[in-house]
Amino acid sequence: MKLHVAGGLVATVIIAFAMAPALRAQSTSSQSPNPAATQQSSAARPGVTTPQSQPAPPANAPVALPSSAAPSAAVPPVPKYFVVPAGTRLPLVLHNAITTRSAQPGDPVYLETLFPIIVDSRILIPAGSYVSGEITEAKRPGRIHGRGQIKIKLDNLILPNGYEASFNASPTDAGTGGNETVGKEGTITGDSNKAGDAGTVLETTMAGAGLGGIVGRSGEGAGIGAGVGAAAGLLAVLLTRGPEAELPRGTTLDVMTNRPLYLLSSKANFTTPGQASTLAGPPNREPRRRAGIIPY
Repeated sequence: MKLHVAGGLVATVIIAFAMAPALRAQSTSSQSPNPAATQQSSAARPGVTTPQSQPAPPANAPVALPSSAAPSAAVPPVPKYFVVPAGTRLPLVLHNAITTRSAQPGDPVYLETLFPIIVDSRILIPAGSYVSGEITEAKRPGRIHGRGQIKIKLDNLILPNGYEASFNASPTDAGTGGNETVGKEGTITGDSNKAGDAGTVLETTMAGAGLGGIVGRSGEGAGIGAGVGAAAGLLAVLLTRGPEAELPRGTTLDVMTNRPLYLLSSKANFTTPGQASTLAGPPNREPRRRAGIIPY
């Protein structure tokens, strides 16, 4: 009986070793998933997407930036007004001629800016903007002393887009072609022509001396004639006015603002420097009195 039991155990061990490879293959096949079955199962369940079903993003698709990459500096708001500071200098050109011979207080004055005014990298007053004002004082030159004087007030600015603003400025320099000067409070003063007056007296003195010498045929006659000529020359100077103060068309005026100029930001933010009119400058001229000795 023991022999039969031992023979059965041996047979069982041999059968187990013989079936071991088949059992391992069956176990491996049962553990590995079936791709087709898995895809079919995922498709059957709503809301579940397999990696194979996700489309590839296009090449030019925008890439979302992280919140830390967004610009952090805020753009400052544009103010309601742009300000041209007091003391700003503007070069202007005169469109209408002015002379003390005919000027009267209240007469208009028309000018134009020659160069753009830029504040904080903004073009606020382009070239070609118009400036207007009026004559507040006009004084003719005296016969014995006193020079011609013109005083103007500038109070209005018109930008190229038609925007109009209150303006307050006074002349600081003038290019008139003559010897006019600009003094305190923007008063423009004419020349005196002292050299011309001395020349007039000298010419009449010499003419009188020559005439006296011819008539009297002596040195005494020449002396008398010289005295008469000098008196005539001096009389001519005293009875005529000095040179008029003149600002011909094309005169350049440098002006300076007396107070800040406020311009609406929506109206005074230009992108081009503008362009001024082409006006010929005034010709050079010498100061002179009016011909003749009759006062006027």
